[in-house]
Amino acid sequence: MSQLQAILKYQEIDKDLYKMERELAGCDERKEYVKLKKFLETAPEKLDSLEAKAVALKAEAVELSKKYVATEETLKDFEHLDELVTGGADIAFYKKKAQSIVDQLKKIKADLNVLTTNVKETDEEYQKLKKQVISAQKQYPEASEKYKAVKAAKEADRKAIEAQLATIAKEISAETMEKYQTKRKERIFPVVGELMGNRCPFCSMEPPLAARNKLTGGGTIECDNCHRIIFSK
Repeated sequence: MSQLQAILKYQEIDKDLYKMERELAGCDERKEYVKLKKFLETAPEKLDSLEAKAVALKAEAVELSKKYVATEETLKDFEHLDELVTGGADIAFYKKKAQSIVDQLKKIKADLNVLTTNVKETDEEYQKLKKQVISAQKQYPEASEKYKAVKAAKEADRKAIEAQLATIAKEISAETMEKYQTKRKERIFPVVGELMGNRCPFCSMEPPLAARNKLTGGGTIECDNCHRIIFSK
């Protein structure tokens, strides 16, 4: 059997394995398993991030509260405003200063309200995520077992196909197999095809004439567009 015949036979049998892999990858059991797995892997970091955010917001709120109290204290300087005015002080100056302090207090209070809301929302988000984690932790073992069962049901067929492939692979050069398997891992399938009317049989792109000339005598080329291997008889 020639190298070309061997790789084409290999691909024909590999088609069943590829189909099996696609079916397994697209089954509901795997989707649920992967979804829960990814969620549980990323959740701890998200929880830590939310907790750190809540702590920082609370600390900021405490400092802002202190600032509010300290600013409010300055208004006491105006308790004896009548005496100052009687003593000849400029009332317009003190009114302006007092208004400025009031405005500061309003802004601090508004900022404090925003912070308080953010703390509450962050805490609610944290508690919600925590509940989701607990729920996912309960669902994960069952989802894992269901996916394992689906895989196990296909295991005998998979091994049988792989055994056939291993036998045929012995007739194919290591270099050719490496190239084939590399493309296979990139989810390029079928990998090998015959030139059809000077065009790639997979994407219909026409390889350059210089490349097509390399096909003479049993050579192969790689399509510049879809990167599959092309041969010509």
